[in-house]
Amino acid sequence: MNFDSADAITISTAVREGKVSAVEVTQAAIARIAAWDNQLNCFTAVTAETALTDAARIDTEIAQGNIPGMLAGVPFAVKNLFDIAGLTTLAGSKINAENPAASQDATAVAKLKQAGAVLLGALNMDEYAYGFVTENSHYGATHNPHDLQRVAGGSSGGSAAAVAAGLVPLTLGSDTNGSIRVPAALCGVFGFKPTYGRLSRAGVALLSSSFDHIGSFARSVQDIATVFDVLQGEDDRDPICTKRPPELVLSQLKQDISDIRIAIAADYFTKGAELEALAAVQKVADAIEVTEYITIPEAHRARAAAFVITASEGANLHLGKLRSHPQDFDTATRDRFLAGALIPSSWYLQAQRFRRWYRDRIREIFQNVDVILAPTTPISAPLIGQQTMILDGEEILVRPHLGLFTQPLSFIGLPVLSVPIQRQNALPLGVQLIAAPYNEALILRVAAALEAKGIVSSPVISCPVAYP
Repeated sequence: MNFDSADAITISTAVREGKVSAVEVTQAAIARIAAWDNQLNCFTAVTAETALTDAARIDTEIAQGNIPGMLAGVPFAVKNLFDIAGLTTLAGSKINAENPAASQDATAVAKLKQAGAVLLGALNMDEYAYGFVTENSHYGATHNPHDLQRVAGGSSGGSAAAVAAGLVPLTLGSDTNGSIRVPAALCGVFGFKPTYGRLSRAGVALLSSSFDHIGSFARSVQDIATVFDVLQGEDDRDPICTKRPPELVLSQLKQDISDIRIAIAADYFTKGAELEALAAVQKVADAIEVTEYITIPEAHRARAAAFVITASEGANLHLGKLRSHPQDFDTATRDRFLAGALIPSSWYLQAQRFRRWYRDRIREIFQNVDVILAPTTPISAPLIGQQTMILDGEEILVRPHLGLFTQPLSFIGLPVLSVPIQRQNALPLGVQLIAAPYNEALILRVAAALEAKGIVSSPVISCPVAYP
């Protein structure tokens, strides 16, 4: 079996059937990380010793006739803001390196382990998850496997790039304003942000509590669905985690989608993007015969309000560190937090009032539509260090505008999947599939139909592209 190109379900099935051992799969993943991560810079820590121990335990369970879980022997890794027992949770920062090691795994990490998955380490990210590029001044930039001169996106850049390069088939990330969907699009993988509060954030370092979600990256829809099924469930350790019963989605993927009402987001979501990003949306729409357009009102104000709330909540969370360790922040992060600390409380309150109004308007839209299509990013992956880009004849900053189409959706906690559009001799792009809260199954059914048609796919980059 070619472990780097196999998806999680294929690996788990082979392990459970005894066709390959969990130790062999783990050894192959460790070897690939050793061979390629010096070019990609995805990992901040590799837990090879404990991974091999866990893999050996899984093999023993299988030999004894036990079923170790639906992800038996599947390697995975997590953004380094998830607690991993025995490791210090860096959250991409220099300051956190002074903290003691985590005493227990984050809930999401523990659940994947309980399902038989094997943890291989922690992944690079923007400092405190405040960015869209994973150009970390402390731990270096993560490189896009499709072109090592380009960003992987952020803030979960290490998570997306590790899956795209086949280092591991599954990773976890977090999404505040697009931090799963942006790197998923730029690296050409599936990136899933379920409904706000659907999955537990216990043991996860937060940036903006009223926005932060956790989610997953993978190279197939069934892997995304499997991880979602494993991670669902209430958790007393996370006060915002829903008590709503889990809705298992893996078994629903092959259902017909003809009854799902789908529309394309118009107006705001068709402006300020390169034509190729809009063409990716049209490709998806044509494949499933979508012709209806809808308008999401005041999306530009939703994005502006998201900036205000994120900056305010992030600054408040890190105010003590800003006072005691200002010199140890990434300068870009520090400046954004300082600006957030100066935002008047009246602005924050007004942004939250607008948020309630905006949520009501989107609820009205979903009375007539089930799934909405929109671009994930306005452009494909920019160069590492690139500061500006030209869109609609105007020179604008790269970093904040990578979230142009993701922020208005995070603003009210909608479930969204970024699906990868591969293009011949060109960098990948992503298309967002958006639904009303708790309608993850509809999104994944549409994605599975698109995958079956060959419209969306995420082939592993067998050898990261190196340039002299």
